[in-house]
Amino acid sequence: MEFGPIWRAAMRNKTGALLVVLQVAFTQALIVNAVAIVERQSLIMGRPSGIDEANIFHVRSSAFADNFNSRGAIEEDLRLLRGTPGVTAAVQINSVPISGSGMSMALQTTPGDQANGVPTSVYYVDEQGVDALGIELIAGERFRPEDADWVQGVGLWPPRTILSKTLAEALFPEDPGLGVGKIVYIGETQPMTVAGVVEKLSAPWPGWDLAEHSILVPRHPVSTDTTYLIRTEAGRRDALMPDIERALAEREPGRIVLDMLTMEQTRERTFDIGGAIVTILVFTVTLLVAITSLGVAGLTSFNVTRRYKQIGMRRALGATRGQILRYFLAENFLFTAIGIVLGAILAVAINFVLVTSFDVPRFSWVWMPVSMLGLIVVSLVAVLFPARRAAQVPPAVATRTV
Repeated sequence: MEFGPIWRAAMRNKTGALLVVLQVAFTQALIVNAVAIVERQSLIMGRPSGIDEANIFHVRSSAFADNFNSRGAIEEDLRLLRGTPGVTAAVQINSVPISGSGMSMALQTTPGDQANGVPTSVYYVDEQGVDALGIELIAGERFRPEDADWVQGVGLWPPRTILSKTLAEALFPEDPGLGVGKIVYIGETQPMTVAGVVEKLSAPWPGWDLAEHSILVPRHPVSTDTTYLIRTEAGRRDALMPDIERALAEREPGRIVLDMLTMEQTRERTFDIGGAIVTILVFTVTLLVAITSLGVAGLTSFNVTRRYKQIGMRRALGATRGQILRYFLAENFLFTAIGIVLGAILAVAINFVLVTSFDVPRFSWVWMPVSMLGLIVVSLVAVLFPARRAAQVPPAVATRTV
């Protein structure tokens, strides 16, 4: 098929060709960048926390009574929770994995400016922390009951800590023992001995670049507002939740029990906006592709009607139906290809702006040829029906058209 005659014919009516090119270009650019955002958000939403999510829930206690004995209430609550049949472990915790809210610090292997440290999320737990979270201890040992201190505020850091494997590898890249028994410094100069290492523990912020950097610290923060994380025997979580909520409320009338959530509900809360963004982008891309295909089909149909007599004359001069069909398919392919090339350039430009200004990830280059091929297929399918209609034009009828 000669593209020269197609190009010269299209240049006599540039508007239709320009519309096809622009539609395809903008669709190409938006698809590539939307897919990059959807891909990144989907990875974040599906990121494993490392904990036994299916059997864990958490609940918050908030005191309102005057002279509330926070430490006594926490001790009694933990005794109640740990003594409940079906509960395997329970801890007071300052934040919950993938909840979106938590605390971070910097660790380093030598004392000094923490600007040179490795950022990490911090979880306050006690000797039941590893079991309550359902995480795997791969080196070292758990905390001992005497390790956990009671503090109001931050205070001095306890002498022992447990690291996530990813964090241990970042701090001690050459140590096959993952730093167990070695010293790390927090708050610039305060030493802590690495008591153990767990396989995986996600930070409260799943979208964080260092989401697998976490430490456990043996600490009970004394506060009128506290959170308990409870792990149950397999399959008993949902049945135990209302009983535990009622028992906590009845045990201490000077506080309210609220925000009792499973980890599935915690994920839903955390990713509520992210999930909506993914849905909107998928819908937008689908709608954009549909509009583009309808636009291509409509413009081709218009061209068929406008060239009705010309098509008939070609048929009368011996052009076959297949040649007419190929002509419109080739015409569409030519301008779709131009639009795709411009769209690729536009996609790179848009992505550069998004990366530098809005912390959007760079798109994976694999999506560029995939989107190109997809748009070519969609465009050819869209033009197929009006092109077939053009191929069906009878020569006699066309030549009689005024």
